[in-house]
Amino acid sequence: MIKFQKLQLGDKALFEKFLKPYNFKTCEYSFTNLFIWREACSIEYALMDNCLIIKKKDFNGKEHFMQPLGYTKDNLKCIINSLKEYRSEHDMMYLFKDTEEDFVNELKALKNMDFQITEDRDNFDYVYSSEKLISLSGKILHKKKNHYNYFVKNYEYDTEALTKDLVPACIEASKRWCRIKHCTGYLLYELQAIEEILKNGSKLDFEGMVVLVDDVIQGFTIGEKMNDEMAIIHIEKANPEINGLYNFINRTFVQDYYSDVPLINREQDLGLDGLRQAKESYQPLKLEKKFIVS
Repeated sequence: MIKFQKLQLGDKALFEKFLKPYNFKTCEYSFTNLFIWREACSIEYALMDNCLIIKKKDFNGKEHFMQPLGYTKDNLKCIINSLKEYRSEHDMMYLFKDTEEDFVNELKALKNMDFQITEDRDNFDYVYSSEKLISLSGKILHKKKNHYNYFVKNYEYDTEALTKDLVPACIEASKRWCRIKHCTGYLLYELQAIEEILKNGSKLDFEGMVVLVDDVIQGFTIGEKMNDEMAIIHIEKANPEINGLYNFINRTFVQDYYSDVPLINREQDLGLDGLRQAKESYQPLKLEKKFIVS
């Protein structure tokens, strides 16, 4: 019997012991990401055969495992059989979600095992060139540059590092902006994640930037450098009533904090039409695939 326990902040060292050796391409395998969504996604974990097994729910309440961490070619098949048994006993719809292509290819290579593997388009990560996000060059991004320029020319603004003393104001601003968008469903989960990351900032690994307009916080963003190749943007929130503010935050944060990182992962669109349109409009360099395995 596999015994799972809830993910806690004190588990950071344990998780990073398993996460750090991998060079993950998607946003799912960041301790910060797992921690701030732990309540919304009911994230739990167990240790089995010297491997870390993570169990979670998607936003439709469907339970699944993430790909196991720390497995070897010798024990992978045994681990999968144990997880299949657990899945059957607990009536889980999927075996794995949030799986990357390299892991899927390893599954396909296993002998005498048959998997149903499908692409999970709603959870593909959008990956951009940091250089392109900074320059906003080219005809397709011309409108983005115009919005950025409008903000710069028409508002008195300043940027600051997101420090502990700014946390209460950022949380209150997040609640206010959420209400403007009728704060229900995913937006409520996101608001909870924002509070988690802001309140535990001293113990998590990220950089943050706030934008003040007329000395009032009107936007902020939070990111994390995962490795020399990629940074993840975990949170980006702003007053939706200020024209060009999101464009300013997007460009300025990458320029000031991640210009030395070639790739910027702006996470998935969750199948939300407005979010998909916004992410596609910035011309991603690629979509990093994730897969469902049954």
